[in-house]
Amino acid sequence: MTSSISADPLVGRMRPFGTTIFTEMSALAARTGSVNLGQGFPDTDGPPEMLAAAAEALRSGANQYPPLPGIPALRQAVVAHEERFWGLTRDADTEVVVTAGATEAVAAAILALCEAGDEVVCFEPYYDSYAASIALAGAVRRPVTLRPGADGRYGFDEADLRAAFGPRTRMVLLNSPHNPTGTVFTTDQLTLIARLCQEHDVYAVTDEVYEHLVFTDSATPHVPLATLPGMRERTLRISSAGKSFSCTGWKVGWATGPAPLVSAVQRVKQFLTFVNAGPLQPAVAVALALPDTYFTTFRDGLQARRDRLVAGLTDAGFGVLPSEGTYFVTADITPLGGTDGVDFCRTLPERCGVVAVPTQVFYDHQEQGRRLIRFAFCKREEVIDEAARRLRTLARAQA
Repeated sequence: MTSSISADPLVGRMRPFGTTIFTEMSALAARTGSVNLGQGFPDTDGPPEMLAAAAEALRSGANQYPPLPGIPALRQAVVAHEERFWGLTRDADTEVVVTAGATEAVAAAILALCEAGDEVVCFEPYYDSYAASIALAGAVRRPVTLRPGADGRYGFDEADLRAAFGPRTRMVLLNSPHNPTGTVFTTDQLTLIARLCQEHDVYAVTDEVYEHLVFTDSATPHVPLATLPGMRERTLRISSAGKSFSCTGWKVGWATGPAPLVSAVQRVKQFLTFVNAGPLQPAVAVALALPDTYFTTFRDGLQARRDRLVAGLTDAGFGVLPSEGTYFVTADITPLGGTDGVDFCRTLPERCGVVAVPTQVFYDHQEQGRRLIRFAFCKREEVIDEAARRLRTLARAQA
């Protein structure tokens, strides 16, 4: 009798996805005692008002299942926040759903809106969960490559974007401010995306978790796609508390948009996590209502740390590309003799005690990113300085 038990029981569509590069590189950092500039998590806690609200909620009985869409206070805070910063008006009862971070929101959106064989236009390099979520839905990704221009700023070719759309296109998945490149999509780029969404009658799902982390020297401000003419009714906007409030472990995110799209996400989300983070939701509501000075001070602090790391990377001999926002800066390893980012990052801890992430793993067309690696600067200044000191040994070895 032939056994049906396979040595690898994982379904075929998920076999290309092994352990995430973030897990691998963070484990490498721990094993080697290296400075971890790979995974994008801060090493300080969020605003004290938020932490105090979480402690109070834990003590006061907010420890059971919250409502499926999220507690009313958080949904109302999300609505007020979107209107305050982006001029978007929402109904807190029907146009907001709280999720287990932005990652669940993206996954639930793709699973809710895509049938098997539908196509999703996305931009590479992309956050790794995008590809996995598209595969889980049985959909097909159609990546458009972001390439550094003469000024180092990433952009895409209009012809490539137009060619990615077709009769099976169901969705555009857009991340701006963009991880891992640090670029912010311009109004002209967004206008083209919006026009193609309407021409092909497709949905847009926008991952805007870095909405408050656009630096003062950026060529363009952050503009939510949903604010462009004709896009509000076809756009699902996703954000989270993790990046704006330095609480990535809380996994509190949300999706907003027209009621039918939010309802679709909620109907999938209920069978993924059902609900999440009951005692943390009141605290995130407090954080969203913090004054403007919190958001500008947080941004300015990260910008200063970006500049600190960029100076260190430049001194070490990397070709550093501009970062307009997010937690990240990308660097070209070619000046240091590197030809493969994965190999470079796996040996970097032994060479100088620093961990970075190879960006080629975020491409379908890996050759496009083979010589690029990503560093996170959402760390304390002394950590960045120590990493820079260690990285400078690469320049000395190259001399």
